This record gives sequence, C-alpha cells and structure tokens, in this order.
Amino acid sequence: MRVAVLVFPGSNCDQDAYHAIKNILGAEAEFVWHREKTLSGFDAVIIPGGFSYGDYLRSGAIARFAPIMAAVKKLADAGAPIMGICNGFQILVEAGMLPGALISNASLRFVSRMVALRPEHTDSPFTSALDSSASYAMPVAHQSGNFAVSPDQLAAMEEHGQIAFRYVDARGKTTAKANPNGSTGHIAGVLNKRRNVLGLMPHPERAVEALMGSADGLELFKSMMGAA
Repeated sequence: MRVAVLVFPGSNCDQDAYHAIKNILGAEAEFVWHREKTLSGFDAVIIPGGFSYGDYLRSGAIARFAPIMAAVKKLADAGAPIMGICNGFQILVEAGMLPGALISNASLRFVSRMVALRPEHTDSPFTSALDSSASYAMPVAHQSGNFAVSPDQLAAMEEHGQIAFRYVDARGKTTAKANPNGSTGHIAGVLNKRRNVLGLMPHPERAVEALMGSADGLELFKSMMGAA
C-alpha cells in the first residue's frame, strides 16, 4: 500500500503522519507537495494538520485551491480512503468534500490538550479496528475546531452514518466539559456519504506510541491501511 502525505506551506504534522505510516506500521509513505497535479500510484491520502498558507482568509480556504486537491477529489471519487486531520479536516470541508463548517472554538481560545473519542461506527475504512464500546485518547490543538451544522444537516448525517467520532468523558459520556471546542453534537470527526473520506480534529498521528502518552491513534491508521 502506498500512502500520500500532502505538504502545504505551513503544514506541521506531515512528518508525524509519515512517521506513523512508514516507521510504525512499515507501509510505504511519500510526501506530496501541494503544487503536484497527480496522485497516480497512491492508494490513500493523508492531509495533515498545520496552518496551510498561514490560515490566511480562513483555515483551509486557500489550500482548497491547491493543484493537488483536484487529484485528491479524483482519488476520493474512485473510492480510495482520504483522511484529513485538523487543518486537513478544515481543507476537506472548504473543498466541499465533507459537510458542515469549522468555526472558532466556543471559548475563542486555542485549545491544546488530550481528549477522549468514541467511535460511532466500526464499519468505516477508518474505524474497523476500533471498539464502539471503548474510548480512545488523542490530543487536540486548534483554534477553529468547532464543527457546526444545522439541525437538518445533523439529522441527515445521523441518517447516513456520517458521524465518525464524538468527544466523551472518562465514562464514555458526551458532556460539555469533554467537548473542547463546543462542536455541534460533540462531533470530533465526520465522514462523507460514501464513508471513504474522514475529517477529524484530534491528532491520531500524535498518538501512535506509548511514550507520546497514547498509542490509540494507531488504530485509525491500521483501519485505513486494511481498507485501501
């Protein structure tokens, strides 16, 4: 399996994602610069976190126009797994590949801390190795991670199984305290209708070894690798 790790001006989690795939899982990973126009030969894509183009205008708003994004959409349309993490999630939303919007945190502050996630489904390409009765510890680090949708949009997402993860407390319950950004429905990650495109605000690539405080994020990458 060959995984493309995209690199934009301002990306800062590309090395972490590469390390998770290449050095921890032992799969083939390559960096792909944002000016490239093809993803030929790749089986999956990771759009990493960071501050693409300095987050000017709006997070992900400029990156959506990068030449490589047309190739990402083409690969997604072919059914390949695409994972957008933090800024990568923002880029996918801005590109219209995922629903909703990502707005400023309810606190209006940058949030950096560990959170717990509960997978809502285990039949997607990104959650097949997970347990829906368990929670998974990963860090968040964002200013605009507040996922916002209308009540009608939320109902449609529930109907189509598009909610991938929710923020929960130590007991696995959705609470205001466990939600780091005020996101609608405590949503931490969402899927497209076809369920092969995932966007999430927490950073699984920063939770792939116990010495990092958690290795729970590795399960998402294992799932993705098995699906491609």
